[in-house]
Amino acid sequence: MEIILATRNKKKAEEMTRILGGMGITILTLNDFPLCPEVEEDRDTFEGNAMKKALSAARHTGKIAIADDSGLEVYALHGAPGIISARYAGKDANDTANIDKLLNEMANIADAERGARFVCCIAVSFPAAAPIDTSRDAAENRVVTFFGFVEGRIGKEPRGKMGFGYDPIFYPEEYNRSFAEIPSNEKDALSHRGRAIKKLKDYISSQAVPFYKGN
Repeated sequence: MEIILATRNKKKAEEMTRILGGMGITILTLNDFPLCPEVEEDRDTFEGNAMKKALSAARHTGKIAIADDSGLEVYALHGAPGIISARYAGKDANDTANIDKLLNEMANIADAERGARFVCCIAVSFPAAAPIDTSRDAAENRVVTFFGFVEGRIGKEPRGKMGFGYDPIFYPEEYNRSFAEIPSNEKDALSHRGRAIKKLKDYISSQAVPFYKGN
């Protein structure tokens, strides 16, 4: 069975592929489908963005598509950066710029008030059996969503070389290491994306075989 991950982010694809390993699934990405259009993440929720990306990939490839939208919510900043986590410092910002902006905005926030959480929503879209019609309404596609959360706190400087995004400044609860200092197999078990994918794996395992008869 083939499933497409609706991403061109190499590190994100590696993480999701690693966690989904051993299920007899061939994982493809948008890099295998260069004609798939880029999707603007213009919804106002993680779920909305994940669903939009999954639906687009399923429609344009005719395959089951998995998409995620994730981000960091800092309580002292009223949930920012939230759904704009990846572009917090600007449309073309990289991880370093986003981290620098966040740390600058939190410079005067006390240690006890630096609580935050990572959020991940994974959407799975099943293509219709009929030929792809990009005008088809989303309601005509089957979409399932799964959430994962991890609570923690924001450090005062980046630490670690593993991971990506805000990992170098995020310390999960009861850890004195940032996500970027935690080995992949350990991080997979407690990360927001890992928890959401675990729910997805349980869902796949609970379905009659094959997972989707039209695939």
